[in-house]
Formats: sequence, structure tokens, C-alpha cells
Amino acid sequence: MKEGEPLKGYLLYPVYAENRLVIPAGTTPLGSVVKLNPDRNRRIHSWLRGDFTPFHIPVVQFDQLVLPDGSVQSIVSQNATGGAPVLHLWAAPSAGRRSFFTLQLNRAKQQVKDTAAVVTAPGRGDRLVQAIYRQLPYHPERIESATAWTVSLEQPLSLGPDSFAAELGAGPAKGFLSQRVDAPVLHERSWQLHAYLKETISSAQQKPGDTFEAVVAEPVFDAGHALEIPQGSQLIGTVTQAKPARWFGRSGKLRFNFRELKLPDGLSQHVDGTLTGADASRSSDLQLDADGGVQSKSRNGAAIPLALTVLAGRALDDDGSLAGNSAVASNGFGIVGRVVGAVASSSNLAAGIGFYAAALSFYDRWVARGHDVLFRKDTRIEVTTSPGRNLFHAAEVQQPPAIDR
Repeated sequence: MKEGEPLKGYLLYPVYAENRLVIPAGTTPLGSVVKLNPDRNRRIHSWLRGDFTPFHIPVVQFDQLVLPDGSVQSIVSQNATGGAPVLHLWAAPSAGRRSFFTLQLNRAKQQVKDTAAVVTAPGRGDRLVQAIYRQLPYHPERIESATAWTVSLEQPLSLGPDSFAAELGAGPAKGFLSQRVDAPVLHERSWQLHAYLKETISSAQQKPGDTFEAVVAEPVFDAGHALEIPQGSQLIGTVTQAKPARWFGRSGKLRFNFRELKLPDGLSQHVDGTLTGADASRSSDLQLDADGGVQSKSRNGAAIPLALTVLAGRALDDDGSLAGNSAVASNGFGIVGRVVGAVASSSNLAAGIGFYAAALSFYDRWVARGHDVLFRKDTRIEVTTSPGRNLFHAAEVQQPPAIDR
């Protein structure tokens, strides 16, 4: 990760203009890292744990699009920062009310599965290398795969007569279905809307009753391929629950719904909308329930702090070699701690390093403030809505009324 490093990605979602697909998902954007800003918070956090890598936040810029037909389109984009590996949250099916014991048991099972996935999931070799790097006091930085940025264009994108958009056909239904067979379609009076947030919302800043807006990014067609919900329509959301993160590992909670849908021409419709999917940073470790509520997963695990405490006590044992016991006791503070503990020939120093690492682990999991739920501006969301009684059709609304002569 350095200035000038080339980047090659793919477009996560299709781009529409006037309800027509103009840039399909999977289009390849090409760019580079243009700047590295210091990441002070991560630096301080790492210094306290024996990692003195001068961490940075990359600033990237994209200047070309490689379209599906192989043609290259130049673009002028703004600098983008704040990229992070992203995963898509899906609402879990409702499981009804469960006892506290059942919830704790299920949580323990999930932690075991997550731990096993570190060894069994694809990419084991890369994870091993990164685990070794984290033990070093200084190591290379990199931009992780699946890192996502939202990029805004400085100038309009001009698509000529030979562009992908020109091949869509005269009608939106014909062109749309020829390229997007998986288009969202109206089924049983329920709409699956793909939208993005117009503003940042979080469990720390929002309060119950606060409203916000999301913009529909993809048009919705009915079973007859007639336009139902045009791109650019607005969803009005209302926060129903917001709890900020608190000390002792208590994470934030955020719940909201959507009760109004506005078409671009101003027509408004009451809907019952629930969040059923959203993009989120992997590091935020969020989970989405069946009712659209979002919260961070619990971090309160006792196994690691307990193991580090037991290992730290090894330095005070009389059996075994002093250097061996000291190296084991100073575990948890990277290679720096092990080397210092082994060569110092001081059991008290080695034990002190080990107990310090155990105390940091205990603090991180049990004392520190939990994570807030944060959805940044332009976050992609999926909303399942049920229209009200007066169902409107966008294609009909946009036509001028007939005049009797």
C-alpha cells in the first residue's frame, strides 16, 4: 500500500439513468492510490500492543472504466477515502422467543464456528501470513481484498452511440430485461427496493422519531414488465429505537422502518418498509435481525484473557528453564514481548509483560465501550415494502391525462 500503487476493482452495483441500465455491475474501474493519510487512532491502539507500524488510510482515485464490450471509458472522479472490506448483512429468520440459556448456547456455538472458519475457510495461507505479521513490531500495510469505496464523479459521464447504454433498446422494459434478468419485480404486492442512504445514521447520534431519506437506486418493474417504482424515488425512514454504545462492552442498537415512498414527480404513497439487507464494514461486526434491527455482536469472551493470565503465571513457576517460562509468560505482546521476556532473565519482568497483555485483552472485551451501529452516507440497503391500498403505477402517473374532445 503506497502512493502510485495501481488499483483494479469491479462495480458492486449497476448504475441507472432515466430507469435504464447504463453501467452494469461487474464493470472494471481502474485507478491508483494517490495519497496516504496517517491513521492516528490505529497507531496509538497498536503502540500499546507492541506494534509500531505507522498505519495509514489510503486515498484512492479512479480514472477509467472498462465496459463489458472491452471498450475503455475515461472518467474524472473525486478522491475517495474511508474504504473498508464490506460484507452484506441478511436478516435472519425469526426464531421466536428463546430463553437466556438458549441464546447463550447459540452464541457459544457461533463463536466456535467462527473460530473454526479461521482454519477451514479458503485463504488459510494468507491468514497465517497476516497472523505472523501481527506478531512483528513493524510490518507491511496493504489494502484488503473486497475493500469498497463510494466514488463520485467530478464530471458527467458521456456515453456515445457505441456505448452499452445505446444497446438497451427503445423501451425500458426491453432493454432492462435483456441485460438484467434478475431485476427486482413486484410479487404479491411486495417490493424489494435497492436504495442508498442520503445521510449518515448511527446509534450514537440518532434518537427515536428522527427521520432520514434513502434514494431508490434501481427501478422496479411488475410482472408485466411495466415500470412500478422509478429510479430516484425517495424512501422516508423513521428511527424507532436507538441506543448508543456504553462502557463494559455494551454495544449500540439501531432500529428503523420506512413508512413513505415519494416518486420523482412528487406523488407520495404510504408503505410498510423493513430493512432486510445492508452493506457493512467487516470490522464493525454487525448483525441484522428478522425485524430489521441492527446491533454489534458481543465481544465478551473470557477464553483469551483467561489463557493469557494463566500463561503469564508461568514465569513465576520454579520448574522448567527460566528463559522458556519467561518466553511463554510474555505471550500476547507479540515477538517484542517474547524476546524481552526471554533475554531479560527476570521472571518478574516476563510475568509483568504477560499480565499487561492479559489486562489489555480483558479491557478490550469487558471494560471498553462497545461498538456503535453506523451506516455511512451512500450505504447500500435493501428494503422490503408492502404498498398501501391505493397502489400506484409510475408508468401511468408519468403519462399526461387524456382529454375528452
